[in-house]
Amino acid sequence: MTAPDAPGGLVLKSAAGRWALLATVLGSGMAALDATVVNVALPRIGADLDAGLTSLQWTLNGYTLTLSGLLLLGGSLGDRLGRRRIFSLGVLWFAIASAGCAAAPNVQLLIGMRALQGVAAALLMPGSLAILEAVFRREDRAAAVGAWSGLGGIATAIGPVVGGLLVGMAPWGWRLVFLLNLPLAAVVMAVAAKWVPETRDEQAGGRLDLPGAGFAAVGLGALIYALTEGPVRRWPASLVVTGAAGVLLLVAFAVNEHRRPDPMMPLSLFRSRQFSAANLVTFLVYAALSGAFFLLPVQLQLVSGFTPVAAGSSLLPVTVVMLLLSARMGRLAQRIGPRWPMTFGPVLAGIGLAMLVRVGAGSGYLTAVLPAVLVFALGLTATVAPLTATVLAAAPERQVGVASAVNNAVARTAGLLAVAVLPALAGLTPAALDHPAALSAGFHHAVLITAALCIAGGLLAGATISDRVLAGADDPGAVASAGSHPAAEPPPPSPVEPVDPVERARRAKAE
Repeated sequence: MTAPDAPGGLVLKSAAGRWALLATVLGSGMAALDATVVNVALPRIGADLDAGLTSLQWTLNGYTLTLSGLLLLGGSLGDRLGRRRIFSLGVLWFAIASAGCAAAPNVQLLIGMRALQGVAAALLMPGSLAILEAVFRREDRAAAVGAWSGLGGIATAIGPVVGGLLVGMAPWGWRLVFLLNLPLAAVVMAVAAKWVPETRDEQAGGRLDLPGAGFAAVGLGALIYALTEGPVRRWPASLVVTGAAGVLLLVAFAVNEHRRPDPMMPLSLFRSRQFSAANLVTFLVYAALSGAFFLLPVQLQLVSGFTPVAAGSSLLPVTVVMLLLSARMGRLAQRIGPRWPMTFGPVLAGIGLAMLVRVGAGSGYLTAVLPAVLVFALGLTATVAPLTATVLAAAPERQVGVASAVNNAVARTAGLLAVAVLPALAGLTPAALDHPAALSAGFHHAVLITAALCIAGGLLAGATISDRVLAGADDPGAVASAGSHPAAEPPPPSPVEPVDPVERARRAKAE
């Protein structure tokens, strides 16, 4: 079936609606599952491929780098060439790249395949939500997004556990993490071909912003390469030049966006003090998340002696707390304003991260890990829904979609920089994986740095965010329940996500 089953779009409770929803859930869930399990697999990847800490940084950042640079372009391609077509292409590409990851004989090829996975994710991720908005009738769109987000939350929750089980099966078990994507991709493509109608934006005008995408991707790549390799290689002149070239290319990106009549990132959005402030808070908080949760699974397995399954399950309370409390925090922010939740939430999350200094050799989960994770989860839950609502409310209604995408890009860029820079700031060398005492000392420094970033985000919110920003906005509490928890999209490698699903629910509700 390739046509809507009702005038104006698919009905959610029909067979066609359920199959279309399944295709988008499995597509985005495949990427979410892959992203969440890779962190758990890092120690085994390092041991099997003789990879140091720098190579593990690139195993994560190779994916996030291409995803961040091409995400907006992927959405534009779907609007112009067909959302189902680009979504299916992304799924197929993701499966092929996953097979390449599983077969990688060395870490260099693995990093390359991860970069190709990021390109594929940039094609399929925007399409997943765009399909829901385009194919369902207006009265069912918000419910479809809510169901997508809730079901996707299951993938986020079970991902680390599944990853731990697969990784623990054998020294090569981490390869099963990537092979798992192949049958999922086959199901997604078959279901999408039969049940998802093709849609495109017939009014999409202007040329694709290929120069902007190129400047962003290459500029970020050069900068991240310099920041990752510089501390290890003692900053030779070639890396200084590479880093400077990356900065210049990012400046060229900004100039390009300012001059283009149809930019993929309108700089006019940042004229809003609230939008700029909320994105700066996003940058600080998500840098803290990505940095801390890059190193935590490594610390738990190599220093504390956790099994991959135990390490992968250690953050489940974050997902549970956010699923239970995110909607309530959204309603609270609507009632009292976002300023105080956005102030105390990051501060509390920072305290939780600081409590991870108690995790060391022989630490138990109940005594050392769980208390820190619970405090962090409560703080993060207080932060995400108000932050989401503030970003959306601070943007003009006609630009709410691109505002959400910009916030997503800010969060991912923060994660890129954190994974690149944090190990050097914490005193971790590439050889730290072979020296548990040095790894543990560096981890303790790292979580204190990330705690300071989170607390700084809260203090910034207290100084800049206005409670009036939500006045007259659609009910953020309602939309928070639909999409502001970790299910939103595949993480950078943090357990939470930026705001795209919330934006979609808000637009569907407004219509």
